[in-house]
Amino acid sequence: MINATPSVFDASLSRSGSTGIDSFVDRYAPDVEYTYYGAGKIALRDGLAGLVEPGGNVLVPAYLSPAVVEPFRDLGLEPRFYAVEETLAPDFADLEDRIDDDTVAITSVNYFGFPQPGLRRLASLADDHDCYHIDDNAHAPLSVADDRLLGTHGDLGIATLRKLLPVPDGAVLYRRDDEVREAFDPSSLAGTADRVAATDYRFVATSVAERVSPTLLRSIESVLDDGPDDSSSVDPEARYEAAKIPMSKFSARVAAAANPEAIRDARRENFRAWRDVLEARDDVRLLYEELSAGLSPYEFPVRADDQAALLDELADAGVAGAHTWPILRESVHENAAYETANRLANEIVVLPVHQGIEPAAIEAVGDRLRR
Repeated sequence: MINATPSVFDASLSRSGSTGIDSFVDRYAPDVEYTYYGAGKIALRDGLAGLVEPGGNVLVPAYLSPAVVEPFRDLGLEPRFYAVEETLAPDFADLEDRIDDDTVAITSVNYFGFPQPGLRRLASLADDHDCYHIDDNAHAPLSVADDRLLGTHGDLGIATLRKLLPVPDGAVLYRRDDEVREAFDPSSLAGTADRVAATDYRFVATSVAERVSPTLLRSIESVLDDGPDDSSSVDPEARYEAAKIPMSKFSARVAAAANPEAIRDARRENFRAWRDVLEARDDVRLLYEELSAGLSPYEFPVRADDQAALLDELADAGVAGAHTWPILRESVHENAAYETANRLANEIVVLPVHQGIEPAAIEAVGDRLRR
């Protein structure tokens, strides 16, 4: 069985030979100031708060999860979606048409651990229009392109640690531009909690139970359940509000114990294993065929002729972590202005490459798929 998330028992979390997230950032972005947060959306809100006034707008790619724009709305800014190309590069004609005198920032997104195509052109466009460049690197805290950590190619940027490590939360706010640094006034949500919280215990308990026994996992979840399903999973605003907590003490300790190089190496190996399994299929097109040096993939994305059929086939083969991405914002969903974003959302299936998976398990899935 291939699960969606790494376990707290991953060997890559061993302190032996590890350097921690801090040292990795210091190595690949030595000129950047950074602060930990519980969530990337809250980090982004703090990073922009001292720079903008209500009434402006921020440009964001249409191919994106709904809650990502909530920090802008919280600051009284209008999120404006720009169209994307098949390669996930910005549709620059559409992007430039949406810029006006009230545009305060343009956001790039490094999808699935890869730099967004056209990243340099977007940065230049932001400079030309005297806008801030937000480098959204939620997917790839360990990806390095052009000898620089992704997320630090803009004036400010973010990375999300819970997409990398077996932790309940965690994010980083990067500040590269001098003006961004000087205006930064962290809220009470910046930094790390000073003690272990009940949510930390719950996360560890469910992780242990999942590793040991599905029955035990269900038992623990029933004891720890706080009530009915959290509406924040489908409500962008509620999801954003629920994220307004500092980074947990547990997450901070895991980040400090992590071995970034080992994690990146393992993810790259698993990416290559999925490529070997799926590249010959006629009903699947790889979104990325090559894995450049320095990149740490978040997942392995493919475009499927029949998204639902591929998900069913993978589930039957023992892959529990395959899923579609993203759920589009209502204003984007089925909007003809964002035809490509909608088509991608209806075709893309992503498969897990996290460091808790052995390449042999992926190869075994390939054998079952070929039967």
